[in-house]
Order: sequence, then structure tokens, then C-alpha cells
Amino acid sequence: RMSFNNTTSSPSTFLLTAFPGLERAHVWISIPVCCLYIVALLGNSTILFIITAERRLHKPMYYFLSMLSAVDLCLTISTLPTVLGVLWFHAREISFNACFIQMFFVHAFSFLESSVLAVMAFDRFMAICNPLKYAAVLKGKMIMAIGLAIFLRQILFIVPVVLFLKGVSFQGGKELSHPFCYHPDLIRYTISSPWISSFLGLFLQLYWTGTDLLFILFSYVLIIRTILSIVAPKKQRKALNTCVCHICAVTVFYVPMISLSFTHRLLSSTPRVICSILANVYLLVPPVLNPIIYSLKTKTIRRALLQLLRSKSARGRTMRGLRGSWD
Repeated sequence: RMSFNNTTSSPSTFLLTAFPGLERAHVWISIPVCCLYIVALLGNSTILFIITAERRLHKPMYYFLSMLSAVDLCLTISTLPTVLGVLWFHAREISFNACFIQMFFVHAFSFLESSVLAVMAFDRFMAICNPLKYAAVLKGKMIMAIGLAIFLRQILFIVPVVLFLKGVSFQGGKELSHPFCYHPDLIRYTISSPWISSFLGLFLQLYWTGTDLLFILFSYVLIIRTILSIVAPKKQRKALNTCVCHICAVTVFYVPMISLSFTHRLLSSTPRVICSILANVYLLVPPVLNPIIYSLKTKTIRRALLQLLRSKSARGRTMRGLRGSWD
């Protein structure tokens, strides 16, 4: 049973905040934010469509990339309604149940992205360190098993946490630091034993993303050792280039996430607008940059994208020609 203290709004709601102190500029701030959402939605949808449509992209590396794009797409959709609602309509109030559901999806997809990045590191390790076994190990059934294992890992750890948090009492009517519900932001308003919820969130953060990050770093230690053992400089550069996109994806995901987590838990005097900016960077920048990075740095995807654009323009010219002949 939930209990709430009535403060500035309904006791069963929280107040979302976009950019504290910049409320008058929300309309102008919403323009770049909206553009980022559009880029994230279109970019990840395009990557998914290209990988599905192009048979030559039906390979392990691109299957894992499609998983990353799907997770980024879901993460973008999970925050879009409240972020644009606050910026466009000043719709700040959110019910506890809606806040709880959004918090669940935000953290679930964040942890899922961390797991997918770890699996992609294993894919690069196999491709560079064990190229002869790469095709034999990462077959369709193995990729499906890996995807299922990631999903089950989410269920086994997220569900108990959800059941635990359902029994925690929160103070209603409080003002949050972000335009979406985020666990380190909510635990400040727990009535009974807030340190338990804080410790639980920190443990999950360290266990989940920490073990994934350690696995990624260990994989790259082995990858770099293998690359350094290659005699030909051209082959070294070629092997390293296959990892550039993944290294960029890891950087744009983990750096904002770690910065935001430490800002919330260790730096209580940090201005709220800084926390808000970090949160938006953490949840928006990876979905925006990942499809751009992979499109620019991966020749196969770039060629498939250009071919798709050319075919669409050719169809457009054909349709215009048919309309002209009918006229």
C-alpha cells in the first residue's frame, strides 16, 4: 500500500521539470529537443529496415546492431511523451503509477542497452581474435540464444526490484529534477528507509552496467593484444577500424550514464539544471548518434542506405512521369 504526503499538488502525483530556471525558454528549447527525437526515431528505424531488407546484412554483427537500434528506439519512445509534454504544454503532473511504469521502462531499456553493447564487444572479440571460429560459433541459433539470455537476465533482476519498490512509500506532490521518472531522483522522496532503495539502485547500477563495462574492457584488452601482434600495418588498421563504431557507442552511452549517476548520488550541491542536461544527454544522445556513427563508418550500411535512397528517387521520377503521361 502506498502512502503520500500532500504538498504542492495532488498527493498521488509528482511534478516533472524540464530545465529548471529556463521555463520561459521552453518553446525554443523544444525545437532542438524535438529535432533530436526525430533523428533518433528515423535513424534507428532506418537501420532496422535496412538490416531487415538487405540479405547481405544478415550477419552476426548487423543482427546485434539491429538489437541496439531496437533498444534505442524503445528508450526514445519511453521518454518522448513526458519530455515534449512538459516543453510544449507545461504538462508537469504525472501520476505515481504512470511515473513508476516510465521509470521501469527507462531503466529496463538502459540496462538492456548495456547488455547489448557487451554482446557486441564479444562479437568484435570473436571476429578479430578467433576469425576462423567466428562464423561457426555465431550462427542464427546462437544469436537467438544470446538475445533470449539477455531478455531473461532482465526479467530475473528487474521483476524482484519492481515488487520491492511497489511496497515502498513515497511522498506525493514533490518536484522531480527531470521531465521523466528516474530512480535516483525518486528515492529522495521515500518515506520509509530511503537508504535501502538508494543502495538497491546503486547495487543494480554497479552490478549490471559495471559487469558489462568490465566485460567490454576485458574484451578490448584481448582485441588490442591481438591487433598489436599483427605484423602488417594495413591489417592492423583494418582490424581496428571494425571496432571504432562500437567504441564510440560504448563511450556515448557509459560516460553520460556514469556522470549522471554520480551527480545524483555524490554531488548533492550540483545545480538542478546540470542534472537535467546530463539526463537528457544520457537518454537522447546515444539513440541519436548510434545510427549516424554506424551509417558513416560502416561501408555496407552506407551503400545499402544510398541504394535505398536512389531506388526511392527513381520510383518518384517514374510516378511523376506516369502522371505526366496521364495528363
